[in-house]
Amino acid sequence: PHTAWLMLQGLETLPLRMERHVANTRRVVEFLCSHPLVLDVAYPELPSHPDHALATQLLPRGAGAVFSFNLRGTREQGRAFIEALQVFSHLANVGDCRSLVIHPASTTHFRMSDDALRSSGIGPGTIRLSIGLESADDLIDDLKRAFKVAERAASKPNTSPTAAPGAT
Repeated sequence: PHTAWLMLQGLETLPLRMERHVANTRRVVEFLCSHPLVLDVAYPELPSHPDHALATQLLPRGAGAVFSFNLRGTREQGRAFIEALQVFSHLANVGDCRSLVIHPASTTHFRMSDDALRSSGIGPGTIRLSIGLESADDLIDDLKRAFKVAERAASKPNTSPTAAPGAT
């Protein structure tokens, strides 16, 4: 009964929270699309997305808060980017009220070669974001800081182990 009550409480504010998730996501996507270290952004509201027309039809209030983008660079730069983030939590789940980030090439898929990653649709710089309820300005500032760290990582030799710390 307590769990059911908690679910009902959460459902009462879900529309308001989703408005904020989508508004924040749109701001972050806009920022990423204009950043020189971003190769591409996969978000259904973008005209370049293969499912844009379908998303427009089926999701008139927004395409949610989970998407991915590709960072120009190496696995090491992707890892440096993730490690530099302070507002985003480095977790593999999605749909939280907090903003979450994961770099598959150094975590969930770290054992795969770059060729194997590519064949499964993941690049060495693929980053998945789940945008939360924090200030969009704070999220963008956090991303800007991480991009600077990733850019500096390009000039450093790769001295890190293949796997991310704690990855299994």
